[in-house]
Amino acid sequence: MPTHKTLTLSAAALSLALTLTACGEGLDLGNDDDTAFTYGLLYPQTGALAFLAPPQIAAVDYAIDEINKAGGILGNEVPPPIQADEAGDAAQANQAANNLVSDNVNAVIGAAASAMTQASYDTITGAQIVQCSGSNTSPDLTDIDDGGYYFRTAPSDLLAGPVLAQKILDDNHADVALIARADDYGNGYLNAVEAELNALGANVVLAETYDPDATNFGAVITSAVTAEADAVALISFQEGTQLMAALIESGIESQFYLTDGLNDPDLGQTIGVASPDAITGTTGIAPSADNPEFNEGLREFDPSLEVFQFAPHIFDCVTTIALAAESAGSTDPTVYVEHIAEVSRPNGTECTTFAACRDLINDGQAIDYQGTSGNIDFDDNGDPTAATFEVFHFGPDGYEILDYIEYTND
Repeated sequence: MPTHKTLTLSAAALSLALTLTACGEGLDLGNDDDTAFTYGLLYPQTGALAFLAPPQIAAVDYAIDEINKAGGILGNEVPPPIQADEAGDAAQANQAANNLVSDNVNAVIGAAASAMTQASYDTITGAQIVQCSGSNTSPDLTDIDDGGYYFRTAPSDLLAGPVLAQKILDDNHADVALIARADDYGNGYLNAVEAELNALGANVVLAETYDPDATNFGAVITSAVTAEADAVALISFQEGTQLMAALIESGIESQFYLTDGLNDPDLGQTIGVASPDAITGTTGIAPSADNPEFNEGLREFDPSLEVFQFAPHIFDCVTTIALAAESAGSTDPTVYVEHIAEVSRPNGTECTTFAACRDLINDGQAIDYQGTSGNIDFDDNGDPTAATFEVFHFGPDGYEILDYIEYTND
């Protein structure tokens, strides 16, 4: 049995009681020790990606709510997730992962950032606990030594890079500067965009990375200004607002292209530039879902939610894992892990909700869960083989979505 299942019956009962007490005194979820299913959520409550926290927790809660409305996992209601802060810091992320393992969770959703998953996956998957991220995009995560326990519903940057490159060329830009943070996310994304631009005949006049923890970005700003590109692609997280503000203040006339790390409707205010028109024309690419019904449902579930980025993908992580447990008839990750890929593959009957898919499983049918983020269809590495991307844009009237683009690795 895996290490996270070696508690004695009395210790397991105590752990469950403490979890229920934390969720609310006197709350009776009707779970028993053998089939109770608890999710852990490893996400950025603090740090540079804290703006992604609201859609992370909302999507998990929404998915659990839908599962419970359908009767729970294996007939048992699912409690709220045990939350842990990865804080955008590798040491903190690993400690948070250790805490979730100690809490005996049945699955971990997250981390949000690829680098934080790199820092924590060995702790989680090494304990034979399934880990699924709805927002990891680094290509380096494809080949990690995870024992088959790591999955992601967000597309690799190997899929996103070509979409961004094509958008830049569709807008008639020929000389392109690429600026990326020097980590798993930035390096992987930069390489994918640069390779596609070169293949399409564009002129990459600059491909440079920077230390995201630096306090001064003068060198890379100078390089970008000197390159005289007509388009600048900025592959960054929140620190990219400082870079963008400095480039605007330098008088650079290039059009900006962004990635999901800066997909923020309030970007203009965050940058704090003097002119409200300073970012007009800025365009970006981000993993998304052309699924207004899901957005409406999530908005109704959490009316305060303003940022929906990666929410469909996170919802799909929770739901896919629940369906795998149903298919396996077990909440043990060492058992249900073998069912995760099969519940999303096209040799089964298509279904779109936990309730519908669960009923098909109970009828003895193989299923093909069509996620809220699109057709997942995990490959042997736990990566999705198809993805939807949104083209977001800052026009005269502010933030808007221009288009949705479907892309597959075929």
